[in-house]
Amino acid sequence: MPWIPAAVAADIAAQVRQRLQDTELLRGEFEQSKTLKGFKKPLVSRGQFLVARGKGVQWLTREPFASTLVVTQERLVARQADGQISAQLNTRDEPGLRVVNSVMFALLRGDVAALSARFSVDGELLGKDAWRLRLVPREAALLQVFTQVDIEGDQFVRSIKMAEAQGDSTLIRFTAMVPGVALSRDEEVRFE
Repeated sequence: MPWIPAAVAADIAAQVRQRLQDTELLRGEFEQSKTLKGFKKPLVSRGQFLVARGKGVQWLTREPFASTLVVTQERLVARQADGQISAQLNTRDEPGLRVVNSVMFALLRGDVAALSARFSVDGELLGKDAWRLRLVPREAALLQVFTQVDIEGDQFVRSIKMAEAQGDSTLIRFTAMVPGVALSRDEEVRFE
């Protein structure tokens, strides 16, 4: 994407916000492709996701191995298929986790205002509904993780591509997205 003046970038960001559907809950399918530096074939995983405003994100991987990842503002919990906790981090013990979690929420929700606080935003509008943004971190801590993040979407975020500082990259595509208003009992329990 060519460089655009800050005023134009702000206008594009405002128009992207208008195109995005504001929902309490969003459920859908994901396919994540992680390309590791030095490897030819990417690692691919598939499953379902849930983004719940004020609660967090649930990442339910089906392939290649069943697992669950729950991310809230305060913690990150990964569970194996049998329910055993395989990883647990808390923002009290890992202060940087709060920043990473808030960036992840903003990316998945397409929260341009929150992203603009931490990234330089460039982008373009595509037709009457679609859009594309390129985010370059402004904070030193984020520059240690990402060199840039590209997001594409329409009324929802459809893909996120993260170029990582160590040379790896991750592409996540979202499909079958359905807005909702209430969590199921199982979804509520995962956030507890």
